[in-house]
Amino acid sequence: MKVYKFGGASVRNADGVRNLAHIVDGESDLFIIVSAMGKTTNALESVFTAMQQGDEAAALERIDQSYAYHRGIIDELLGADRTIEDIDKLFEQLRNIVRNTIYRASDAELWYDTIVAYGELVSTTIISNYLNGHGVENRWVDMRRAFLTEQRHKDANVNLEATAVRLKREIKDSPVSVFVGQGFIGGAPDGTTTTLGREGSDYSAAIVANVLDAESMSVWKDVDGILNADPKKFPDAKKIERLNYMDTIEMAYSGAQIIHPKTIKPLQQKNIPLYVRPFGNKHAQGSVITGDVERAYEPIMIHKENQVLLKLHSRDLSFVLEEKFARLFATFDSHRIRINLVHNSAVDLYIAVDASWHIDEAISELMADGFDVEKQEDVVLVTIRYYNEELYRQYAFDQRIVIKQTTPHSLRFVRTKE
Repeated sequence: MKVYKFGGASVRNADGVRNLAHIVDGESDLFIIVSAMGKTTNALESVFTAMQQGDEAAALERIDQSYAYHRGIIDELLGADRTIEDIDKLFEQLRNIVRNTIYRASDAELWYDTIVAYGELVSTTIISNYLNGHGVENRWVDMRRAFLTEQRHKDANVNLEATAVRLKREIKDSPVSVFVGQGFIGGAPDGTTTTLGREGSDYSAAIVANVLDAESMSVWKDVDGILNADPKKFPDAKKIERLNYMDTIEMAYSGAQIIHPKTIKPLQQKNIPLYVRPFGNKHAQGSVITGDVERAYEPIMIHKENQVLLKLHSRDLSFVLEEKFARLFATFDSHRIRINLVHNSAVDLYIAVDASWHIDEAISELMADGFDVEKQEDVVLVTIRYYNEELYRQYAFDQRIVIKQTTPHSLRFVRTKE
């Protein structure tokens, strides 16, 4: 069994779906994981926002816009006179959620997951239908039934042991050996839909690879492989041919967008190689991540935007007490706020975190617990692994830097955008 994962940018239009079909043509013993098409997740987030605001008309209008976008892809793939009945059913389910839900703020993350999951349900339904009509017989798998997650919404972890039983049951005795399932989504013990965190489709594919003892996992992207920097920000970015699991984990933790941070562990457990391959060339190997590669010492530059810098000052000057730290980090964890950098002095603590709905709630709790908190939004976290003297001189003295940390292998700093 091999596992292929295709992201939303790759299947954003009919040409992308055709190219996916070209890539998988002739394959057997293959599990395909697909994200929502294009910017569909963003569009469905706007549906959720309208529902939060009690604006049913706006929510329904945005659903209709999303339907029109997907209908356009279907028309181009199959012809304007063809319909996919299941697509119409999925969009009608979505409309009924908006019409019939009595929204409560306490259920925000439940409804967020329920709504945005339709992006993956729709994309995989279109792709499975198209493949079946073009010589690639496959079975559509509902990953809400196959993946059992914890009872947690928006960033759930997968129960690997229970999922192994469920997923194997879903594909058992199938007359075909190609399967199409959704990335990003699963099901909680109470039967509600969960999501695995933004860009969680990589994680979905890795779980499938682990459970099915896959020979390899391939992530198909609109790049030649893994680059040592974002070419949009660093024009001289270079391709990394081979990378080990440890370097990849550290890149992902630092904010590299190439692989979801939770992806590596399920692969590492069974030493499954991960290929990052160019969507435009099915025969190119791209880059490979595996356990039998020496650590790379080429500079790797990671630029993580949408960060919030918090400065915490303890009113009773007690940062040195371990229990104070424990309560502080428990507060962030309870609100599922990801901490990316910590820098402390005797009485002040600086923390860079991902922007989140819940930051202001966490700040309120921290202030009630004896901290003064200052918040600086829209800052950038830059990480340069294996920096050299030239890179240090080029970046370490930027006047926009607020916090800087240096170790023998890494230079990390938070700076303002402008």
